Amino acid sequence: MKKIDTGPVEFYQFDLLSDFPEVTHAVFTRRGGVSPIPFDSLNVSYHTEDDTKLVDKNRKTITAIIGVAHLVSAHQVHKNGAKIIDRPPESADELQGFDALLTRLPGVALMIKQADCQAIILYDPGRKAIGNVHCGWRGNVLDIIGHTVQAMTDVFGSRPQDILACISPSLGPCCAEFKNFQQEFPPSLWRYVVRPDHFDLWAISRGQLLSAGILPEHIEIAGICTKCRRDEFFSYRGEKITGRSGTVVALSNSAL
Repeated sequence: MKKIDTGPVEFYQFDLLSDFPEVTHAVFTRRGGVSPIPFDSLNVSYHTEDDTKLVDKNRKTITAIIGVAHLVSAHQVHKNGAKIIDRPPESADELQGFDALLTRLPGVALMIKQADCQAIILYDPGRKAIGNVHCGWRGNVLDIIGHTVQAMTDVFGSRPQDILACISPSLGPCCAEFKNFQQEFPPSLWRYVVRPDHFDLWAISRGQLLSAGILPEHIEIAGICTKCRRDEFFSYRGEKITGRSGTVVALSNSAL
């Protein structure tokens, strides 16, 4: 990844997507917004105790940097539902009950909110289709990754071997402790234990991408733990009461 500093706002971009100018994306840090402690400062979630007017300002900042007319997000519920965005949104209201967003519309940015969970950007250069997936450990258990790749295949005609996948900063194997993992994870995922009660969630997601047909060379993992890097990212595990950062992807008009 590479880090971009636009002044007060900082964000990261994936190397894997750098050769595709029709795709605009950013993994925003917590810096550069207007929200006060403990939501300091670029909090993009309405489902915190932060002032919604300040969240609106933060979202407008992100939209301006991405350079699009529309920003779409969902009230994420840690399940495996995928929503196809086939028309520009008529309001700024969040979609209810989805953890994956997909579109082929230019000028519509898909945003995932995070505070330790993964945002996984998907891009099919052939079909000019993008996706953004919210994947916490519950999403791994439900294989939201496989469901979303299948949705791109069914709706857009994507071939899994053509899709690029980028996993954002998120809870790393250093900090992903699950003391009750035998009740929370199916036995098929226990092999991802890296030391007592600690799981490599990045490796789980990579394995699920591979199982869905994504090629190894088409996967990029940020490898940054959000709990360890609370100076840059929000972390629910590290802070409990905190904000949510945004990972955003959009197609430009050149993708038409």
